[in-house]
Amino acid sequence: MQRVVDEAELRVKQSLPRPVPLPSTVGSSSASVSGLYGLDPKKRKGVSGAIEKAFNSGAREQLDSEIARMFYTGGLSFHFARNPHYVNAFKSVCSNPIPGYLPPGYNSLRTTLLQKEKANIERLLNPIKDSWTVKGVSVCSDGWSDSQRRPLINIMATCEIGPMFLKAVNCEGEFKDKHFIANLLTDSIREIGPQNVVQVITDNAANCKAAGLLVEAKFPHIFWTPCVVHTLNLALKNICSPSAHPKYDDVMEVCGWIPKVSSDAWFIKNFIMNHSMRLAMFNDHSRLKLLAVADTRFASTVVMLKRFKEIKQALQQMVISEKWDMYKEDDVEKASTVKEKLLNELFWLDIDYILDFTAPIYEMLRMTDTDTPCLHLVYEWWDSMIEKVKIVIFRQERRQLHDASRFFDVVHGILVDRWTKSSTPLHCLAHSLNPRYCSLTSLICTL
Repeated sequence: MQRVVDEAELRVKQSLPRPVPLPSTVGSSSASVSGLYGLDPKKRKGVSGAIEKAFNSGAREQLDSEIARMFYTGGLSFHFARNPHYVNAFKSVCSNPIPGYLPPGYNSLRTTLLQKEKANIERLLNPIKDSWTVKGVSVCSDGWSDSQRRPLINIMATCEIGPMFLKAVNCEGEFKDKHFIANLLTDSIREIGPQNVVQVITDNAANCKAAGLLVEAKFPHIFWTPCVVHTLNLALKNICSPSAHPKYDDVMEVCGWIPKVSSDAWFIKNFIMNHSMRLAMFNDHSRLKLLAVADTRFASTVVMLKRFKEIKQALQQMVISEKWDMYKEDDVEKASTVKEKLLNELFWLDIDYILDFTAPIYEMLRMTDTDTPCLHLVYEWWDSMIEKVKIVIFRQERRQLHDASRFFDVVHGILVDRWTKSSTPLHCLAHSLNPRYCSLTSLICTL
């Protein structure tokens, strides 16, 4: 009887669900799974080892750490990780392992490998050079100063395919007169081949213009063309910052309110940026930053006023905040002036008007400041730009287009004067050859 009872209790125990413990490690997990499904633990271990070997996660993590340390200790920009050559270098090493390979050292990078890459770049530029004999080329010069304030002149060659940098000349200690600049341009023309050069492009400075005339005298088939972007920038400068010269008395009288508005904007910008506490208050109200625009930048006044318009609400919120009223450590009078100016709606209306009537000029400046050929479009752009400026001014003054406006007459005179000084026969010829205005039949008949 006892045996029957024991057998019954055993059947009850066997019918109860058995608890399965959770795995604490990868090894225990593999053992539990293999025991549960009747797999051989040794065979599972071999499969797991093959997967680990295939992915090699430990070695990957170590390599990632070494690469990251290279960035951190070398002060490399994180944008360098997007360099395709950086990615291709590691792909090549992984695809073609070289036992005992070491990366190039300091000396080889700055000598043999540098010369080898220079030869490679020259080989890649050969298609551009070959197009010069067919399409012609323009020689461009651009003066600038590097971080050490050394005066440099860049010489570039540009054609239909694209621009090509030729050289940079250090002019430190040199007198950059017309003869010096003309010699630089002449050397570049001879290097390219005079028969391939159509024009030389410089800015509108007096010495550059004189140098261009010397080049035209030496090579009669080559034109000197002033930079359109520099011409437009000078026109904006004449309008927004008229000089105190008897020649510009009318400009000072009519446009004198513009430099007052821009000087107020510069004053407000400097007052905020020159103190950490005021700058912190501004940053609390705006995601955009105040621009530190250099006077040498193209359309510096327009760029500054455009940013002011974008941060108008943030500036006004700053000066009406409690922090601004509680801050007494600096010049209270200047702070009151800034607050009064920023809350004055007439100040913002003047900014809007300046941006509205200079918008066509700034738009044309942006369109011409590209690598896209636009010589055949300059004539049309200049004409339509003046018409757009006229429409804005007459709409602001609530006049009919056939009425007289002294302000527009002054602005129109500045723009026409700059166009007269910078226009060349090439502009007219390129405009007349634009397929938009002539057909092949009419061109053949003309010839």
